[in-house]
Amino acid sequence: MREGSLEAPTRHPLDWKNPEFYDEEKVLAEMERIFDICHGCRRCVSLCDAYPTLFDLVDESSTMEVDGVAKEDFWKVVDQCYMCDLCYQTKCPYVPPHEWNLDFPHVMLRAKAVQFKKGERRISHKLLSNTKVQARVATLPVVSNVVNASNRSKPIRKVMEKVLDLHPDAHLPDFHSSTLRKREGGRTPLAAEVKEAGPTRGKVALFATCYCNANTPDIGQDIIRVFEHNGIPVRLTDREECCGMPKLEQGDLDTVEKYARKNIPELVRLIDAGWDIVAGIPSCVLMFKQELPLMFPDDADVQKVKQHVFDPFEYLMHRHKAGLFNEDFKHPLGKVVWQVPCHQRVQNIGPKTRDVLALVPDTQVDMIERCSGHDGTYGVRAGTYEKSQKIARPVVSRVKRMEPDYLVSDCPMAATQIANNLDLPNAESNPMTLLRKAYGI
Repeated sequence: MREGSLEAPTRHPLDWKNPEFYDEEKVLAEMERIFDICHGCRRCVSLCDAYPTLFDLVDESSTMEVDGVAKEDFWKVVDQCYMCDLCYQTKCPYVPPHEWNLDFPHVMLRAKAVQFKKGERRISHKLLSNTKVQARVATLPVVSNVVNASNRSKPIRKVMEKVLDLHPDAHLPDFHSSTLRKREGGRTPLAAEVKEAGPTRGKVALFATCYCNANTPDIGQDIIRVFEHNGIPVRLTDREECCGMPKLEQGDLDTVEKYARKNIPELVRLIDAGWDIVAGIPSCVLMFKQELPLMFPDDADVQKVKQHVFDPFEYLMHRHKAGLFNEDFKHPLGKVVWQVPCHQRVQNIGPKTRDVLALVPDTQVDMIERCSGHDGTYGVRAGTYEKSQKIARPVVSRVKRMEPDYLVSDCPMAATQIANNLDLPNAESNPMTLLRKAYGI
């Protein structure tokens, strides 16, 4: 029996169509098996609160072993896992191909799927994960102003706490009636000579994402302007649904499939026409790169999208390596602290955001490879907001000590979570916004 492994982790497909996937007794047995391994290791205690919750349950049990923990308490661990994947990709020595075959996040996903099938996921959490409906309603003219004002009203936030399980102090993003699709949907791509570089083919279809479209359209526009400044034609997809990550985190796998069946044909159509796919939110890129391919391992179209979807800075670094990146910068950025989003980090692409920003003269980029604790709904729900803030505290403390000119994160929710606890000299918080600023465009 090997004690740990230094081999690269591999991932098994999700057998989510198999009825046994939803067998609660078998799920509990698998949780007990992996919890026992985790209890004997405890290497991941500094990540999310799932591990401290588990270890406290063990340490407070009559046997001080997993067999002393009541099975119904296993669900307390499940509730604290927001599937950042850091344990699997960066910490656990027992992931496949190790014979113990430990995949903590996907066992937690399976448990959430069992809860969802039984109707035990809270209705408020289902509503919070429905970004499609939120964006459709909250971006209507006039309605967006009402929604944004309500989100800042303390009396209304108290009501939201009771009805939607939203913590009254949690930051809620603004909604824009002038969405990215309204601003850029009818645009004509840049007329330029298309040049291949590594795996990139030189022209990009931007998957707008729910968040960039409705909440941070400026980030989508920054991606377009920077890419075009580098001679890369950009267009938006003709249509899109949510990538499915919010529903995946709720265990609602049927809705994930429904979204995929609408997104994948459109993305494949564009890929077949010579376009690469880029998305501005790391979670959306990860969904197409990892989660959907694991859910649909035999679907050739899903696998094709996996091969042609890129993180924006990953794409630009491929261009740089081929000598096709524009380094005509007008403004230095000074000292930049970059918080690496979990869902970008686990894509195994390396620190491409840092590498690109570091090309700007008189610019120092320092990384913080630690979770912000936000994870979309985890950082705003009444039951998890305080824990989310606790997870973010070490990041906030490090940024304070570093005294940067800019704090950025590729995940706008993570950037806001950290920045709300700081007094920063500059408001820009997305690295693509900074890159555009450095170009002076």
